Amino acid sequence: MPAARSRRMRSEQALIRGALAGSDADLEALFRRHWPRAYRAAFLIVHDHAAAEDIAQEAFLAAFRRLDRFDHRRRFAPWLGTIVANRAIDWARARTARRESAHQAPEPEAPRDRPTGPYSEELLAALAALSPEHRAVVVLRYVLEYTPGEIARALELPRGTVNSRLRRGLDTLETRLTDSDRR
Repeated sequence: MPAARSRRMRSEQALIRGALAGSDADLEALFRRHWPRAYRAAFLIVHDHAAAEDIAQEAFLAAFRRLDRFDHRRRFAPWLGTIVANRAIDWARARTARRESAHQAPEPEAPRDRPTGPYSEELLAALAALSPEHRAVVVLRYVLEYTPGEIARALELPRGTVNSRLRRGLDTLETRLTDSDRR
């Protein structure tokens, strides 16, 4: 069996053990396996391709540096997704703070770049209108498919807060999407 196919078929735990033992090939395999979702989650939170790429790359670096502290009984994707979401929220908050301190007009709601994937312009514009906190829980729930309990643990929030943010985020999305359909 070719080496590339063998690496693809290896379990996540085997790749992590290999990465911890210093295998660059196993680190690369983990990266390739998880990059698309990490990037997509970051983009949907920050609505900026370059920033999403930077955030996802920084999240991978942080995860790889702390891989020895990772609980190997758990899946890698939720742990990485937590790092991505927290970094994306921080980036979005900092962008908002920079705009406010510079007294600039807010950026347009619709993102300038068209992402790859099945997301309509209307959905992206509606997501962009959410606060970073609401956007993050919606992305974690419906893109990364975390449960509300996993989101609560990942973002270190009470479960009720997660449920509230999900409900408010979905209500806002519904309102904005319904309004855009009427136009």
